[in-house]
Amino acid sequence: MKKRQFNTDCEGPISLNDNAYELARHFIPDGDRFFAQISKYDDILADIVRRTGYKAGDTLKLILPFLKAYGATNEKIREYSAGNIILVSGAESSLKYISDRMPAFIISTSYEPYLNALCDLVGFDREHVYCTKLDLNRYVIGTDEVKRLKKVREEINSLPKLEFNTDVRTFHELPDQVKDTVKRLDAFFWEEIRSMRSGEMLEDINPIGGIEKANALLHSLRVTGNHIQDVLYVGDSITDSDALNMVKRGGGLAVSFNGNGYAIRESDIACISGHTVVVSIIAHTFLREGKTGVMDLAKEWSPGALKGHGVDKILVDQLLNIRAEGLPAVEVIRDNNTDRITAESEAFRKTVRGRRIGSLG
Repeated sequence: MKKRQFNTDCEGPISLNDNAYELARHFIPDGDRFFAQISKYDDILADIVRRTGYKAGDTLKLILPFLKAYGATNEKIREYSAGNIILVSGAESSLKYISDRMPAFIISTSYEPYLNALCDLVGFDREHVYCTKLDLNRYVIGTDEVKRLKKVREEINSLPKLEFNTDVRTFHELPDQVKDTVKRLDAFFWEEIRSMRSGEMLEDINPIGGIEKANALLHSLRVTGNHIQDVLYVGDSITDSDALNMVKRGGGLAVSFNGNGYAIRESDIACISGHTVVVSIIAHTFLREGKTGVMDLAKEWSPGALKGHGVDKILVDQLLNIRAEGLPAVEVIRDNNTDRITAESEAFRKTVRGRRIGSLG
C-alpha cells in the first residue's frame, strides 16, 4: 500500500489554543484587545496590501517587543504554554492513529515552546514538527525603550478597531478610519520600532505562516520521498492558505477543519466538528483510496457511505457516538456553497474556540 502522508496545522485541528493570543493576554495589559488589533493588521498586510516580505502569521513577531517589554522570558513562556494546553476532543488518539499508519507532520505558526509542550503531552515526534523558533532571552532592551514600548501599546489599544468586510480585496476599498489606523501602525512597526534594539526581533524571527508553511510542506516531502498529490493537509486559518492552495492545485487533498473563510476558499473539503475522529476517517480513506475516494465519501457522507468505503469500524462507532443528533458536517466545497459553508464553519469555530479566538484570522 502506498505510504501517503498527513500534514496538519496545530491550533484549530489539534488544540483549541491560540498560544500567541493567550501569551499577549497573560503578559500585556488589555492584551486581548491589543492582539486582536495586531492580528487584523496582519490580515490586511498579508491578504489585502500584500506588503513585500510580509506573510500571514507575522503577528507572532510583531508582538514580541511588547511581550519582552512586559517581562516575558523563554522560561516564563515555556511554563505558561505547558500549563495551558487545551486539546480538541480526540486529538491525541487521532494523532496516534494516523501516525501509526503514515508519516505525520505538524506545521504550526506557534512558538516552539508551545509545540514542544504539546508534543510531550501527546507523544508526538518533535522531529516531525515545523514551528516558529524563539529565543526571547537573547534580546536586551533598555529602560527607556521599555517605557516607550509600553506607551506605544497604549496608543495601539486606543486606535479604532480594524473592522471591514471580508470581501475587501484592495487597500483603497477599506473604510477611511481603517486606512488611517493601518498607516499609524505602519509608522509604529516599520519606522519607530524597527529603529529600536527590539526591532531586531522583526528582522530575526521568521514565523512559520503563509509561504513558510508551504516551504515546510515541501521539506516534509523531501523527508518522505512523496509527491504533493500524496499529501493530506488539514488547516483552519489564513496562515494555512498557501499550503492548502499548494496541495489542492497539486492534486493532494486540502481539508478545512472548523476553518475561517481564508482556509475554506483554498480547500477541497470542509469539516465542521468538535471531535477529530472525522480527520481520522478522512486520513484512513485517503490512505486506502486517495483523494478521489475521500471526495466520493464526502459527497455521500452518511453511515452507509462510511461502511461502503470500508472505514475502520472502531472509527465509525466513535463517530456515531459523539453526536446523537447526526454526523458532524463533512462537505465538498463548491462555488455555489462556499458562502454558506464559510458562515456555518466560522459560527461553529467560535463556539468551540471561543468568540475572541475564533474571530482571529
